Amino acid sequence: MDNVILKLSGEVLKGRQDSGIDYDKLLIFAKDIKEAWLLNKYNIGIVIGGGNFFRGRDSEKIGLSRVDCDYMGMMGTMLNSIALNDCLKKLGCKVKLYTSLSFPKVMLDYNAQDAIKSLEEGYINIYAGGTGNPYCSTDSATLLKAKDTNVKLVLMGKSGVDGVYDKDPRVFEDAKKYDILTHKELFERELKVMDLEAAKVADQENIDIFVFEVDKESSITKAFKGEVKGTLIKKEN
Repeated sequence: MDNVILKLSGEVLKGRQDSGIDYDKLLIFAKDIKEAWLLNKYNIGIVIGGGNFFRGRDSEKIGLSRVDCDYMGMMGTMLNSIALNDCLKKLGCKVKLYTSLSFPKVMLDYNAQDAIKSLEEGYINIYAGGTGNPYCSTDSATLLKAKDTNVKLVLMGKSGVDGVYDKDPRVFEDAKKYDILTHKELFERELKVMDLEAAKVADQENIDIFVFEVDKESSITKAFKGEVKGTLIKKEN
């Protein structure tokens, strides 16, 4: 089976709360991920952001150093990953929890060869801790993990938007949705769907990215089955 990474923003886990984890929302996502896993169609890796707790790029707003804020953001991804790991295991899934920011009492230190073997053995891999380094987004961590683990498709679940638009559809009624984009067009049009450094990795490694709305019922399972509409970002032919 092919390896796929599911990327979720941390914000999707906060539900209607201002921050933190809405555990009812977490359970909904975990059940959806389990159904995708039971399809036995792809080997699944997962990266979750930490924006429901803290964003490293908010350092200027609060007066802390960017480096410290980035580490706080990485710790947010670890909190989300621990919660999802526990939830999936309680649902009967086989899961391994890896981190690029060492936390040996709770998570395995990330190693690409171990991660590939784990996927081949049928485990869901959760990758926490970003890249383990400041100045890197979880988007970049996702694409680097994709490169490491022979992934050619990243499913990027977004909250409240069903793909990539030329401007924010929640603000502009005339926003235009793209069904297909190339990585090059993403750079040239400066579309903000992901960190552009991550998009460069996708382009260099020929990794497709499918952006879809994750809030709808069974949207993750449907994305794995190819039954949900969104935007496909791929390398130029």
